[in-house]
This record gives sequence, structure tokens and C-alpha cells, in this order.
Amino acid sequence: MKPEVLVFAASPSRSVMEQLDRHFHCHHVYQQPAAGQDAYIDRVAPNVRGIMTIGPIGVSAALAARLPRLEIVALNSVGYDKIDFEALRPRGVLVTNTPDVLTDDVADLTVLLVLASARRLPAMDRFVRNGDWAARKPLVPARSVRGKVAGIFGFGRIGQAIGARLAALGMEIRYHQPRAIPGVAVPRADSLLDLARQSDYLILAAPANPATLRAVDAAVMDALGPEGTLVNIARGSLVDEEALVGALQTGRLGAAALDVFDQEPQVPDALRSLENVVLTPHIGSLTAETRHAMGQLTVDNLLAHFEGRPLPTPVSY
Repeated sequence: MKPEVLVFAASPSRSVMEQLDRHFHCHHVYQQPAAGQDAYIDRVAPNVRGIMTIGPIGVSAALAARLPRLEIVALNSVGYDKIDFEALRPRGVLVTNTPDVLTDDVADLTVLLVLASARRLPAMDRFVRNGDWAARKPLVPARSVRGKVAGIFGFGRIGQAIGARLAALGMEIRYHQPRAIPGVAVPRADSLLDLARQSDYLILAAPANPATLRAVDAAVMDALGPEGTLVNIARGSLVDEEALVGALQTGRLGAAALDVFDQEPQVPDALRSLENVVLTPHIGSLTAETRHAMGQLTVDNLLAHFEGRPLPTPVSY
């Protein structure tokens, strides 16, 4: 009998979805009307042994309590801040995620956000589309990134990949995280506040956890300053969004380029209306190649567990 698995989000990879249905008895929660999802889960809950979910959805203590036979949570994401480990730990529930396979695409998007903000790409697109160029309206010069300082908060796999790319553009790289990384030549700032003071671009690549919650507050934005740009490809919870809006509106912060938000997919009207902001809908890993690789790794983790093999990418907690 196939193991029963709750699937909370579809992979865009047809191959991944075919493998899920071939190897498991899948209950596709996302296919149910929102109003009926709880009742659907209750009907299938007694026999569910696995969950396939994504970072923004996670697994709550309330959901876990409804699944008496739950053995594994397979995240089709890197971030696991919305997994209630305290609820899973006493039951020995395993958790896996998808590190490494999305590093390059997330780093590439970060470079794109830096350049789009520096060169005012969205505004230039509108300038052409709305006829301002044809009307010979004046253009304000953009900024070069060469010689500027990119401060990276969180210098793990993704942070280092971002740093390598931006260094190739002629930027100076610095970083901050609680512990220095041995063997890394990039200078480390003593604190996030110090990193902001040193940076022209402050790039957030740190994990979401209690220590980073609202870490980028008004003081950090003021330290980055009216010529500075905040770039967030990590999690919206790292930023005090109300303080960000205020800093951008008053000119205390120069610009922002954001792929993540505090209450996704809801984005404050104030952010959407500002000219000095570049916005993307949490697409750091959204390429066909990377989403397939993430989905495949998620399937591989589920298969390994139910076949009694070591997990390819377990989360230690």
C-alpha cells in the first residue's frame, strides 16, 4: 500500500507531480476550495504519514496534532521558519528541505534587484511605455554600482554566492552574521548596525528566526541612509515594514528592492505606490530548472524515508 501524503502546494514540474502520484497516495489539499480544506484534511488525517509543503505554508502545531501517524515533513523550500519544531520534536517527526539547488538562481535575482534599483529599471520601462521618451522629457541619471559597498546580512551559501557575483561587478563586499566564517577573506562587521553604516546596499540573506525578527529596524535604515538601498531576498519578517515605508517616504532611506514581504502575498499600498521601490513576488527560485530540482529533492527525501534509506537533506533540530 502506498504511503499517504498531504500535498499543500503543486510543483510546476510535471515530472515531480507524476512521481508523487506514482509513489504515494497523495491528498492534494491545494486542489480543494479554501473553505473546504479543513474538512478534507480531517477526512484523510488518520492515515497520513507524510506532508509535502512549502516554506510560506509550513506546518503548525494544530495541523500536526490532527495527523496521528505523521512521520515526515518534506519542505519544497529552504526556509523552515514556519515549521513548529516544538510540536514535531516529541513525536520524532523528521523534517527535510531543499538547500543548495536554489542558491544560484536566488543569487542571480539578487544581482538583478541591485541593478534594477541602481539603474531605475522599472521607472525607465514606464518612461518608454507611457510616451515620456517620445515626448523628449528629461531623464534623471541613474547610479553605477562599481566601487559601491554591498553589505550582506547572512553569509551562508546564498550570501556568499551573492557576494561573488557582486564582486565581479566591481563592488566591495562586507558581511555580518553572529559567527565569523573561517577562511573567508571578506571583512566582517561587528553588528548589523555597523554593516548598514558601511554599506551602500544592504542585502538580506539571513534566515528567519527569533534573533532576526524585525532586525532591520528604523535605526538600521537610518544608518544605511538617504543614498542607501535595502535589498531583501530572505524573509519579510526580517524587516520592520512600517519603519521601511516611513524611511522611504521621508527620504531617510534612498531605495528598496524587495522579493519578500511580511504578510505575503499582501503588500502595503504605500510600498506599491513608491517610485523608489522595486517589487517582485517572491520569485528567487522561480525558474523551471530550479523548481524541478527542488521538487525532485523533495520527492527523493520522501522516497528515502519510506524506503528506509538515509535522508538526502535532513533538517537538524
